[in-house]
Amino acid sequence: MIKHFTNGCVRLFDRYLPDPFVLVVLITLVVFCAGILFEGQSPVAMLDHWRGGFWSLHTFAMQMALILLTGFIVAKAPLFTRLVERIASVARTPERAIVLVTLTSLIVTWVNWGIGLVIGAILARELARRVPLVDYRLLIASAYSGFLVWHGGLSGAVPLTLATPGHFLESSIGLIPTSQTLLSSFNLFILAALLVALPPTNRLMMRNIDQPVTLQEVVEVHPEVLPAKSDDDDMRPAQRLERSAWLARLIGAMGLAALAVYALANGGGLTLDVVIFALLFIGILLHGTLRRYLDCVQEGISGASGVLIQFPFYAGIMGMMSASGLTSSMAQLFIEHATPATLPALSFISAGIINIFVPSGGGQWAVQGPILMEAAQALNADIAKVAMAFAWGDSWTNMLQPFWALPALAIAGLKARDIMGFCAVILLVSGIIIGGTLLILP
Repeated sequence: MIKHFTNGCVRLFDRYLPDPFVLVVLITLVVFCAGILFEGQSPVAMLDHWRGGFWSLHTFAMQMALILLTGFIVAKAPLFTRLVERIASVARTPERAIVLVTLTSLIVTWVNWGIGLVIGAILARELARRVPLVDYRLLIASAYSGFLVWHGGLSGAVPLTLATPGHFLESSIGLIPTSQTLLSSFNLFILAALLVALPPTNRLMMRNIDQPVTLQEVVEVHPEVLPAKSDDDDMRPAQRLERSAWLARLIGAMGLAALAVYALANGGGLTLDVVIFALLFIGILLHGTLRRYLDCVQEGISGASGVLIQFPFYAGIMGMMSASGLTSSMAQLFIEHATPATLPALSFISAGIINIFVPSGGGQWAVQGPILMEAAQALNADIAKVAMAFAWGDSWTNMLQPFWALPALAIAGLKARDIMGFCAVILLVSGIIIGGTLLILP
């Protein structure tokens, strides 16, 4: 039964899932029509909402592009490359390779989702070279499955926002420390359950593939960057400066010193800007010279191209959904009959559905967060649990929404349709685990 279900999902998505950019265009048209039909908006009003929202996530889009790019650069540094090779040497069978890439991706993504997305894909490609009979599509899908835990991990946008003084809901719900969100018993249980369940789930899918698609059958669209010439006699003064180790160390040390000053003056609060700043200068130090760093930037920039071109469209969709009332209506549909016990699970489902249309945790929380927090207060429900339920819902349907898979797909040389069939199985298993935990655990 599992074999037939998995193969059916793979065939379905391979046949009918369009390119992610085509998908965002289709979603735009659906939301435009839904605002007219269900919210009574005029076409002119919906066009205005779309245009106005189009530019609302520029800062966040740049942050997302930079965190993906800097995470890629750090992951491609020689230190991490050697680490990936050592990790990959452990796996000698297809099943072990699947389990290894799943576990690695889950653990690294829990620490930082930007690095986790990249490390998982790079490890998967290395494993595909070493284990020729492993299915390359499933390897990349297993690497992407680690992205499930990002919003429940140390770089989760919602829990970090709620713990930051001055967040936009502080006047109504106050500050919520991470001890009540990231370190809560139910969040840790979900993390542990996924860590236990996902590797054997992915391994079982590997065992049920009759004809695996190997790396040799896939055209690599991102070849390794050739090493720069190191013949000092042929280099001009400008090239010597580019390949100067002391210049890279100087600016790298300056960046780390600025982080130390920030930590001493502000208590070291972790934000997206701080993470990006740290990754940028750590990457320079790890690559050793500015030339090698720039070569890696050139290699990794395509992984962020999908974010740069698609984020304005998703911002436009968010503008239409928010201004027309669609988001409020969808959220209210789930919570109007909720109880204190069921509100977290319903928040999880509603966030998962809306995430398909607006795959931006921070942007989605800005629209849906106030509604959920007001409902939690009115029902006297656990505010922190409802917020984390939203965070898990936002993470959950990323297994169905291919937007955040773009960096991994760029590294792998695959299309979204190649992996989303496997991700649909992961979506089902993880949904049972997360939803069940939110209903059962206090």
